[in-house]
Amino acid sequence: MADSPTLHRPPAGGTRTVLVVGGGTSGSALTVLLRRAGIAVDLVEASPDWKAAAGSGITLQGNALRVLREVGVLPGVEKYGYAAEGVAILTADGTVLHAHEELRTGGDDLPSHIGMQRPRLQQLLIEQVRASGTDVRLGVRPTALDQDGQGVDVTFSDGTSRRYDLVAGADGLGSATREMIGITDRPEPTGMGIWRAPAPRPAGVRRTEMVYAGPCFIAGYCPTSEDTVYAYLVERARDRATLDPAAYADEMRALSAGYGGAWDEIRAALTDPDVVNYTWFDRHLVEGPWHRGRVVLVGDAAHCCPPTLAQGAAMSLEDALVLAELLTTRDEWDDRLLTDYHARRLPRVRMVVDASMQLATWLRDGVRDADVPGLIGRTMTALKELP
Repeated sequence: MADSPTLHRPPAGGTRTVLVVGGGTSGSALTVLLRRAGIAVDLVEASPDWKAAAGSGITLQGNALRVLREVGVLPGVEKYGYAAEGVAILTADGTVLHAHEELRTGGDDLPSHIGMQRPRLQQLLIEQVRASGTDVRLGVRPTALDQDGQGVDVTFSDGTSRRYDLVAGADGLGSATREMIGITDRPEPTGMGIWRAPAPRPAGVRRTEMVYAGPCFIAGYCPTSEDTVYAYLVERARDRATLDPAAYADEMRALSAGYGGAWDEIRAALTDPDVVNYTWFDRHLVEGPWHRGRVVLVGDAAHCCPPTLAQGAAMSLEDALVLAELLTTRDEWDDRLLTDYHARRLPRVRMVVDASMQLATWLRDGVRDADVPGLIGRTMTALKELP
């Protein structure tokens, strides 16, 4: 792959058409990249309001920023996010054990990572999609996909139907597209759960800081703007049916009581249960082909992993970049193209999923002599290479 992908306009003979199912990170990125090349794109999003979950944050590693630069939203990410000054490992009372600069996986001209509020990133992507001239329909989802050798006839939940040259399923971990095309791989819980919430940024917090001790597997926070942090606590998974959403803030405050330093200020701000989120870590990787005919999976629909390497968004964005490159540089949209997409992505995604799972397993099982720095270093070094 070249230093920067060259997106060509479609060959003569008519504009090609793509349906993108799902308006999240990967679906929005793919849409913008295809529209820039002159491909006609419809995007359908099942949510009627098309927004990320309130209260969540995201860490965007350098290789994610590399793709966001191609999508055109990097200036907004830099404006509204926070380029953290490395990573520190602390004791439970807040004492610094070790601090280091991170590898710049996106290249030396990009920060090692930027933290930001996830709804803000989603809004930047939405604005870019709308500016691209994409036909966006909210509160709509496909209900049937009927293929032949030349295209896909799609029936939608609003009773309409349209025909496309290609359908890209970017509809997340619980992908209905994956189900509709008969791919049987499903996400599997890892036995770990995470509490997360936004909070005011304590004075002096200018980097990602994590504790691997105390009552949780991980207690951490990452600056997401000049004024905010994204705080998270990772513990053994609980039965979500037993958790009252109205008590989420109380649960997170109680769990964080075992931590000092900046946690004292963060904990005091955890009062609104509506901005606290609790979910499980899942592991998911479709090992076989990511397509059936002219329907292909992108992002979490094909893979996800625990955020122990903070690479989930990066892997999804890279999917969009690679698929867009192939679709805009080849004359034939055929099985070989989609097979090559899978071949390009699978080894890199598998490396990240396996490494993320290994880190999670070491934490869950209390392995104290694990080579965590070595595993992280090897993985991040490999990710400096272009996808």
